[in-house]
Amino acid sequence: MTTNRPPSITEPSRQLSVYGEFDVVVVGGGPSGLAASVSAAKHGAKVLLVERYGFLGGMGTAGGVTNFAGLYGRKNGEMQQVVHGVVDELLARMEALGGVNAPQDGMQGRIRVRSYDVSALKCAADQLLLASGVGILFHALAASVIMQGSHIEALVIETKSGRQAIRARSFIDCSGDADVAAFAGAPFELGDGHGSGLFPTTMFRVGHVDAPNALAAVGEFKAINTFMEASQAREPGRYTFPRAGAILRPQKNPTEWRANVTQVANAGGTAMDATDAKQLSDGEIEGRRQITEYFSFLRNEVPGFKDSAIVDIAAQIGIRETRRIMGDYVLTGEDILSSARFDDAIGINAWPMELHAAGRIDWQFPRNWDSSTGRVYNDLPWRMLVPKGVGNLLVAGRCASMTHEGQSAARVSGGCFVMGQAAGTAAAALSAGQTFADTDIKKLQKNLRQDGAYFDDEL
Repeated sequence: MTTNRPPSITEPSRQLSVYGEFDVVVVGGGPSGLAASVSAAKHGAKVLLVERYGFLGGMGTAGGVTNFAGLYGRKNGEMQQVVHGVVDELLARMEALGGVNAPQDGMQGRIRVRSYDVSALKCAADQLLLASGVGILFHALAASVIMQGSHIEALVIETKSGRQAIRARSFIDCSGDADVAAFAGAPFELGDGHGSGLFPTTMFRVGHVDAPNALAAVGEFKAINTFMEASQAREPGRYTFPRAGAILRPQKNPTEWRANVTQVANAGGTAMDATDAKQLSDGEIEGRRQITEYFSFLRNEVPGFKDSAIVDIAAQIGIRETRRIMGDYVLTGEDILSSARFDDAIGINAWPMELHAAGRIDWQFPRNWDSSTGRVYNDLPWRMLVPKGVGNLLVAGRCASMTHEGQSAARVSGGCFVMGQAAGTAAAALSAGQTFADTDIKKLQKNLRQDGAYFDDEL
């Protein structure tokens, strides 16, 4: 039966109950949101963190990433930790729970990560926020904003208690998708500007692995690619691999491994757009289909995995890129490659460009990588957190002001911790009627140093 119903429905207006009034409201509980909320509370602000899931950690928990990347950078020929501050407190709590590995190197020593147990991050994050006096509202989804001129007066959320509003002096968008910034009318770009972007991945973990045999066979994660290539050469078409590069790593318990192997496209073959509800839904199904196919390869072809089992598939597909705001400065790929310095630095990005393109991963490292002196990482500038046109909003994390290429590096957890800590520290100092364009950069940098953030001032 066909109808002539209009394609839209007018929703009646209604009064919203106010959940509360705060100095700072942070949306999103990933690394940037954790650092932002803790930092704002430590500087005396009344803070609420709004999170869509029932736990914190962002892509590190819901997306199954299970490692912190970008905490370590190369200086004077040596890898060392160059992101400090709130992340140190979080790591200490995770270590106390026995849930974080010692640093692990990859790509012939060019990268260093800290892998961890997802449950340890969830529990440590709860502990850290509660100890800092941060209020947490779980199972709440940002739905819109109410503007007063160029300022956000209130955030509108959807909860199990219905639609509500939250008032605050300032807001920090750590949603990953720049949801709040988009609601407020801040300018943004989506993906690479050419109809695609960094391809997403559905992460999974494999348990009951024969650790000695698996470690001997795979070791450095590039070794898994050799098994993939050998199987293709031996029996073309038996397995379909979504991309050429795969990353398979043991967790703290080496009988359990994390797998970063899938790559999800939309029906047109470009990167799935996670701001499109239909593409997002289809992508979740496609990610799990790829997992079952890749797991068959692991059990049949890779030593140590014959009797293994899938023990976890991430709660959601791992999103690398959607909206990126246009701020007072746009971090570029050239900034990554040139190990750029900025007068308004808030900390360090130590991760290279990691471009997840169709069927492959393209890595690009700073040009001075082979130098035995100096630093092989770039500053992150304050201005990349300040969106155009919205006075009391900051944006931190993978949706901050960056080009597609710049974001491929600074989107990882190390850079997100840096951005979040700076955003929270600045938000706590914002007075009524001020805008973030009025921020005293020198004072902000001083406060960040006092709180343990690392600045590389050596020329």
